[in-house]
Amino acid sequence: MNRHLNTRRAARFPACVSLSLIVLGTALAAPARSQVMPPPQNVVNLNASATVEVNKDWLSVTFSTTRDGADAAAVQSQLKQALDAALAEARRIARPGQVEVQTGAFSLFPRYAQPTPKQIAAGQPGGIAGWQGTTELVVEGRDTAAIGQLTSRITTLSIARVATSLSLEARQKVEGEVTAQAIQRFREKADGVSRHFGFTGYTVREVSVSGDAPMPAAAAYARPMAMKAMAEDAALPVEAGKASVTISVGGSVQMTR
Repeated sequence: MNRHLNTRRAARFPACVSLSLIVLGTALAAPARSQVMPPPQNVVNLNASATVEVNKDWLSVTFSTTRDGADAAAVQSQLKQALDAALAEARRIARPGQVEVQTGAFSLFPRYAQPTPKQIAAGQPGGIAGWQGTTELVVEGRDTAAIGQLTSRITTLSIARVATSLSLEARQKVEGEVTAQAIQRFREKADGVSRHFGFTGYTVREVSVSGDAPMPAAAAYARPMAMKAMAEDAALPVEAGKASVTISVGGSVQMTR
């Protein structure tokens, strides 16, 4: 009986080995077939874009002043007084989204004297001869007229920088329209290219839509004292100009017959 049982087991064993080899061979053959697949044919890469010019609606004015003195506490106190007076004037017209007010940089650092020959030989700097500090106030918003008038009422700080730009809300408002134009141009280009190559149509394989990042607003710089003199006489004249919103569409299409 044991001899017959062993014979039956031996008969089944080669079949199992053969089955395993077939499965293993199939698994090894699959990558080989995928590697020899021909590259896609009749595929073309395309790009299209659309641009719309929009009036800039955001004005930013940076006020600043500098104080210098022998005592650090005194210089800091002078800067604080100048900033407090400007803040009080700016807060009178502050309105969310229309005129926004925020403090900017506030710095205080020592001013060193020319080192003596002995200090130079020892590699040491000169002693502290005084202190210098700077403070800033930023006023920005859509109400350009109100901000322009404010510049004539702030006298403790001088105008350091003026910049105009497109607000986020205004940009988002036109992005949908520009995106639709860019997509339509992509479709028209895909259709035209396909027909020029002798095909009757196309299908989109992949596509991406991207917008241009908001460019930093061009800033106008002027000497603080000259700007202060102008601010005491009249409001700041502002001509915002225009900004461009661009949407680009890129991708590949499969030309079909």
